[in-house]
Amino acid sequence: MATIVKAKKDENTDSVIRRFKKRILIDDVLNLVKRKEFYLKPALQRKEAKKELEKKLNRERRLQRRMG
Repeated sequence: MATIVKAKKDENTDSVIRRFKKRILIDDVLNLVKRKEFYLKPALQRKEAKKELEKKLNRERRLQRRMG
């Protein structure tokens, strides 16, 4: 997936770089690169996914306790 940002007429490089960084964040490119940096065995992938799900559920539980 290529991220293309074209400079507008009379646009300085700082604003082009800023738009590029914003586009990368929106496209979630950095997270994809971090995940694909090293090979994870399928068992470890499941373990990581389970850990992330548990974190998410704990956050939601904490918010529920604070709100109610």
